[in-house]
Amino acid sequence: MKLPGERRDARPLYGAQMWREVIHHLLGLPVGIAAFVFTTTVLAVGAGLSVTVVGLPVLALGLRGARGIGVVARWKARPGLGAQVEEPQPLVAAKPGITGWVLASLTDGLSWRSVLYCLLMLPWGAITFTVTLFFLVAGWPLLPWVVRYLAVVHRMLVEQLLGPGQLSARVRELEEDRGAVVDTAAADLRRIERDLHDGAQARLVALAMDLGLAKEKLLETELSTEQASAAKMVDAAHGEVKLALQELRDLARGIHPAVLTDRGLDAALSAVAARCTVPGGVQVNVDLTGPDGVVERPDSAVEGIAYFTVSELLTNTSKHAGATSASVDAWRSADRLMIQVGDDGRGGATAPGGGFRPGGGLAGLAERVGAVDGVFLVESPVGGPTTVTIELPWHTRAVRTA
Repeated sequence: MKLPGERRDARPLYGAQMWREVIHHLLGLPVGIAAFVFTTTVLAVGAGLSVTVVGLPVLALGLRGARGIGVVARWKARPGLGAQVEEPQPLVAAKPGITGWVLASLTDGLSWRSVLYCLLMLPWGAITFTVTLFFLVAGWPLLPWVVRYLAVVHRMLVEQLLGPGQLSARVRELEEDRGAVVDTAAADLRRIERDLHDGAQARLVALAMDLGLAKEKLLETELSTEQASAAKMVDAAHGEVKLALQELRDLARGIHPAVLTDRGLDAALSAVAARCTVPGGVQVNVDLTGPDGVVERPDSAVEGIAYFTVSELLTNTSKHAGATSASVDAWRSADRLMIQVGDDGRGGATAPGGGFRPGGGLAGLAERVGAVDGVFLVESPVGGPTTVTIELPWHTRAVRTA
C-alpha cells in the first residue's frame, strides 16, 4: 500500500536512507523546541508592542526568522526525507528603507506559512521522536516502515508549507516563458539584420557599383541622342539604387544596429547621440562596470530595449523639445541597468495627471520597458527640463517579486 505523497522507490529496509530518516526524526524534537520557542517569543513580543514604533519591526524580524528556519528545514529535508522542494524566490522589498523591509515581511505568504511550520514542529517533533525511539529500541523489525511513513507526513508538511506557492511557481514559469520569448524575438531581429546586411544590401551595393561603372563608360564617349537618353536613365537608376541602399541601411539599423551587436551599448548610444540634431549636442556617459570591477554586457534583449528607447527619446528631443543640449547616462546598479535621458527643452512631455496618451510615443516606450519588468519614469514639468529614467533588469529572466 502506498501512502499519499510517498515516492515509489526500491531500497533496502535497513539502508542508508532509513538511517537518515531515523536521525532526522530524532533531531525533530530539539529543532522543534528551538523553532517553537523562537517563533512564539518574537511574535508575542512583536504583537504586544504593535501599538508602539518598535512592535511591527520586531514582528517582521520574527517572520524573517521563521523564513530562515524554513531554509534550514528544506536543507535538512532533502537528504533526510527525500523531499523535492524548490527554493522560493528571495524576499525583495518594493520600497527602500526600513518601511519597505517591514511591509515586505508582513505581507509575505511564505513567512506566515513558515510560522505555522515552526509552531507545528513542537508537537510533531515530540511524536516523531517518541515513536522513532520506541521502535528503535523495542520494535526494530517494524522500524523501516514506521520511519518511512513518518517521513512521508513530514515531507508533505515541508513541501506544502515551505515550498513556493502555486501562484508564485506559476508567476516564475510565466516570467521564464516571457524571458524566452523576449530573447527569441531579439535573436530574430539580429538574424533579420544580418540577412539584410549580407544579402539584399550586398546585392544593392554591387548593383550600384555596376551602374556607376556603366555611367562612367557612357560619359567617356560621344553619345547620340538616344544614347544620351539611355545615359540619363542609367544615371537616374544609379541614384535610385543609392537611395534604396541608404533606406535599406536605415531599415537595418532600425531593426537591430550592427554596432550594438559588435561593440555594445556604449558605442551604440554614442552613435545615436552623434546623429541627434540638438544644437548643443548630446553628452553620453556609460559605465557598465560590474560588482567585480569588470565591464560586462546585459542580455542582448535588454541592450536592444535600452538602445531603441534612448534612440526614440533623443528623436523626440530633436523634433519636439526645442532643447539646446541633452544628456544620456547609463550605469549598472546591482542586477539592474539604469538609464537617464535629460534635456533642457520646453518640457510638458506627459499628459495631464502624469499619464501617457494612449498610442503615443511615450506610452509605447513604457510598454516596451514594462515587457521585461522594467520601470519607465518621466519628469517633465511645463517649461522644462525633462528627465526620463529607465530601469531594466540586467537579465531578461531576472525575477524581482518574492
